[in-house]
Parts: sequence; C-alpha cells; structure tokens
Amino acid sequence: MPKSVAEQVAAAKARIENLSPEQVDQELRQGATLIDLREPEELRATGTIPGSVAAPRGMLEFYADPASSYHRPELDPSRRIILTCAGGGRSALAAVTLQEMGYDNVAHLESGVNGWIAEGRPVERA
Repeated sequence: MPKSVAEQVAAAKARIENLSPEQVDQELRQGATLIDLREPEELRATGTIPGSVAAPRGMLEFYADPASSYHRPELDPSRRIILTCAGGGRSALAAVTLQEMGYDNVAHLESGVNGWIAEGRPVERA
C-alpha cells in the first residue's frame, strides 16, 4: 500500500533520534557535525546554523559514501552526525538513509532550521 510523505516522515522519526534545538546546540559544542540538507536558495533566504556544513539532500548519499568520488570528509561514519533541513522532514528521512549506510551515531534536528530560528538562536548569512 502506498505511503504519503507524512507517513514516511512519521515512520522515519520513530526509527531515529530526534533532537531539540537546545540538544543540538549542546552537541555542537561537544564536536558533533551538523549537516544542512537544504537547497542553496533556502540557505541564502534564511541563513545557516553557525558551523553547519551544506550538503543538499540530493547529494547526501554520494557525499556520505567513503567509496564515492563525491565523498566529503565532514561525513565521517565514525563521528556524531546531526542532520537538519527546514522543518525536520527531509532530515528525518535522510537520517534513516545514513543509518542504512552504516552510520551508527546519527540524529536530526526535529524542528529543523525553522525551529532553531523560532527559538531566537543564531544564524549566519552568506
């Protein structure tokens, strides 16, 4: 039976670690890597969480696979990786994907960058 995107996101969130902005802030201070999955136009429109690494969702698997010619060292399966997007949907789905790729220490910012901003937390503008 087909699943809607809302159903897919809900199922993903049930399988992964969902973090609040406060928890993400604490983890960043402890050295976690924050990957921002939004598209470049989204990054320009709202800014980015300081220290985050831009990796559009469409390239995540290629950036995350150490055997890929596109691999980015920021996506290290041995490190704590936290994903974010605008509202938490794409990052939840992506967290499941990384788990399937062997990332054992992955989570996501449940409210996304929008929730981060709503709490008055800092963003950087390009």
